[in-house]
Amino acid sequence: MEAVWQPLGVRENAAAPAAPGAGEPAAPADGPAAFPLGLRLAGAAVHLYTASGSVLALLIVLAAFDGKAVTALWLGLAALVIDGTDGMLARRFRVKETIPWFDGARMDDIVDYLTYVFAPIVLLWTTDRLPEGLTGWVLAGLPLLASCYQFCRVDAKTADHFFLGFPSYWNVVAFYAIVLDVGRTGVAIALVVLTVLVFVPVRYVYPSRTKLLRGLNLALAGTWLVTYAVLLAQYPDPHPVVVGLSIAYLVYYVGLSLYLTVGMRLRSRQAGEPGR
Repeated sequence: MEAVWQPLGVRENAAAPAAPGAGEPAAPADGPAAFPLGLRLAGAAVHLYTASGSVLALLIVLAAFDGKAVTALWLGLAALVIDGTDGMLARRFRVKETIPWFDGARMDDIVDYLTYVFAPIVLLWTTDRLPEGLTGWVLAGLPLLASCYQFCRVDAKTADHFFLGFPSYWNVVAFYAIVLDVGRTGVAIALVVLTVLVFVPVRYVYPSRTKLLRGLNLALAGTWLVTYAVLLAQYPDPHPVVVGLSIAYLVYYVGLSLYLTVGMRLRSRQAGEPGR
């Protein structure tokens, strides 16, 4: 059987593979090389698909500095679509088994930081949504620092597939700030409040992975993406109905996340009390 090269550190420190779950096929005994070449190439293509988000982040920044805010937001939509689909593709093509020495989750975090955090803050800066002087620098730095903290937390994504703390959706903040023409004060308040919420342990729904209401959540998230595109197409005169539908999804998302967080804490508290 053909040997598969792996970095020395991976060969020396690799953990034993976990046993397959119920209904999952076991990995071939001869390792990744025993998988069909087509499946291994598909896994590599999925990683490249994820990595393409980093290029989109660069294009968003360049568009922002060129004064092309709408172009930057269209590129942001493409980044959202990639981020919403690459995980499903990775599981479909079993990338953890076919390319076990490559950490796709780490790459995904890097790309997400660029497209969800860094590029949107640049866009807010170049569109004059932040105050001038030191206040503007501080407000721009808050999301960058808070998200650095969050992306390095080992429990930022819980075992049952929730985000812990506001999930650094600064791209969404930038989108509404531009499409709805939110002023500097409104943007400043949003940045401060959401930065604080990064550290508040609310469990936010992970639409593509949270099991509860997963089908509904995916459908509504898809609908929100459609409203994103429609609002961009209508810019600078968004239709109130489309705006209402878009905001309604945010209310649903936050409301469901709060409801599930409170419900879980109440159940845990009751389970810990004797006689209940």
